[in-house]
Amino acid sequence: MTFSITARCPRTGMFGIAITTSSICVASRCVWARAQVGAIATQNITDPRIGSLGLDLMARGFGAKAALDQALAAGPYPEYRQVVVVDAWGGVAHHSGARTLGTNNVAVGESCAAAGNLLTSKAVPEAMVAGFLREPAEHLAERLLQGLEGGLNAGGEMGPVRSAGLYVVDRYPWPICDLRVDWHDAPVAELRRIWGMYQPQMPEYLTRAINPAAAPSYGVPGETR
Repeated sequence: MTFSITARCPRTGMFGIAITTSSICVASRCVWARAQVGAIATQNITDPRIGSLGLDLMARGFGAKAALDQALAAGPYPEYRQVVVVDAWGGVAHHSGARTLGTNNVAVGESCAAAGNLLTSKAVPEAMVAGFLREPAEHLAERLLQGLEGGLNAGGEMGPVRSAGLYVVDRYPWPICDLRVDWHDAPVAELRRIWGMYQPQMPEYLTRAINPAAAPSYGVPGETR
């Protein structure tokens, strides 16, 4: 039903997640990340509270494994949950409960992990990690998207995917990239198209937030300076 990759960039300290699934609006409930703290993907039969609580615990100094254990213990039905956590030190923890759906697996790489359920094969997460690690100098969002595409090309999940998301945090209290395809026949390809349009504009939006006097104009009708 879902496959995702969660990671920290060792070069920049950014955190992010790329995810896709057969249901609607996956990024609205499964994607959690906080600058300088960590990232959490909570999927399968999703409990968004795990993401929120896990980030709070890591902000208090808990590592990935301790935060995951406490977040799972705090809520009901851990046997239904599939969760990946990456912390500020690049530590990785994951959980796939006994009632995780269908063929499921997790693959771990340097400062990253990919997880999925209802997969065509257990090799899908491994392909995602390989795609993510292929070009370490690229922006984290690009690397995450390459990982997601690698999973899709390796067979993805059993049925068609319908929604996808790409979420990256840097040093600010807001995401620098929060792109969503909430319902589409080819959501990963559509996410790639949107990222291609957004990537060159991303620095301009950061400048508008941090120093609007130095920001470029929008170039829209009626704009004045």
